[in-house]
Amino acid sequence: MPPDTTLTELHGWRAGLLWFPDPQTPLAQHETDGLLVTGRSADGIARVVAIGPYASIKESFIDLPITHWPGLCMAPGFVDLHTHYPQTDVIGSPADGLLPWLEHYTFPHEKQFSDPAYAHEVSAFFLDELMRHGVTTALCFATAHPESVDVFMAEAQKRHLRMITGKVLQDRHSPDGLRDTDTALSLRQTEALIARWHGVDRLGYAITPRFAPTSTPDQLHGAGEIAQQFPDVWIQSHVAENIDEIRWVHELFPEARSYLDVYDRAGLVRQRAIYAHCIHLDETDRRHMAEAGASAAVSPTSNLFLGSGFFDYAASDTAGLRYGLASDVGGGTSFSPFHTMHAAYTVARQTLEIAGIGRPGFSLAPEHLWWQHTAGAAAALDLGGKVGNLLPGCEADFVVLNPKATPLLARRTAQTETLAEWLFAMIVLGDERLVAHTVVQGQAVSDNRA
Repeated sequence: MPPDTTLTELHGWRAGLLWFPDPQTPLAQHETDGLLVTGRSADGIARVVAIGPYASIKESFIDLPITHWPGLCMAPGFVDLHTHYPQTDVIGSPADGLLPWLEHYTFPHEKQFSDPAYAHEVSAFFLDELMRHGVTTALCFATAHPESVDVFMAEAQKRHLRMITGKVLQDRHSPDGLRDTDTALSLRQTEALIARWHGVDRLGYAITPRFAPTSTPDQLHGAGEIAQQFPDVWIQSHVAENIDEIRWVHELFPEARSYLDVYDRAGLVRQRAIYAHCIHLDETDRRHMAEAGASAAVSPTSNLFLGSGFFDYAASDTAGLRYGLASDVGGGTSFSPFHTMHAAYTVARQTLEIAGIGRPGFSLAPEHLWWQHTAGAAAALDLGGKVGNLLPGCEADFVVLNPKATPLLARRTAQTETLAEWLFAMIVLGDERLVAHTVVQGQAVSDNRA
């Protein structure tokens, strides 16, 4: 097929290739010598034009400038489905569980984000760290301060990243300096931030109640009214993460059938609603999320670190619940998608105790783990066909992997006989050193080779 002549800045990238021909199915395709062609369309967004074996498609693109990375492999940029940029500096803080961790570390630290200069410094570091680890799209919490959103969006815009964030809504059970003292004002600020940032370049806004206990019913219902008014914005929050938290929710909302039902009664369970953790859900809740088009952000390093429990993959698949992987920094212990995928494998292997009956765990296929952090996470965000894959039409965000980045990786990957073995070796042994380059919008923006 001849190239689209309306595209500008056509460029070829030659290396190995890894992508998902059917983005709804976790079956990857791998080419040892591939060609990825990118170009900029009339809307200013760089997209994939063609992908395939180098020998098969090079003749369709005469005089194409090509960047050649022998021995490396291009793959979709990773999608982080749930993270907190203001918690960058509390990562690795010891605590007895979720609620003590919030009280002793997170809440005191987040108070500082009323200062735009401080928010600027942290957001710049956070975004650069994401790119260093190969993450090119993320759904991210800010803090209760509108300034924290403005600064983060401006920094993401400067880097041409596709980022989604929102001002945290929390008008009770929160310390001074972090609590919304005027509920109506917090909702007006949310609407103003939507008008200012949603749909600007590749940025998106997420209506962001922190979690049910820190919002009054009035604030939750107000957020739901905004969600109804703006159906294309995202919703993000936490649900069913921790047993103590769930007990607290039942005390605060005795009329609700479940933790999820609190959000549902407020109009916050719909398409483009992403709920982090979703560990202690029942079958009714999982099916309702699936039917409503909501998705789960699986945060395995955080759940292991805080002792919250294990995500039930089998029950979620049975219910048809969409999900994807998330770092959940700073409850999560790493920015690395490889650490997150490895932890997800560990979680799935655990025996789950359900109604007193033990159910054995199972092994997630390496391709499935990778899909959860790329095309699957993109589908959960309702961004399938835009990010998380390298099919023609997808935005030109990708990583370039070096399977010989460390002596152990080089030794192990050289001995693999199947694609599954090769991917799994990188999942288990990989970290940011595996990411040789990160390419955002057709521009190499991060180089980890030094």
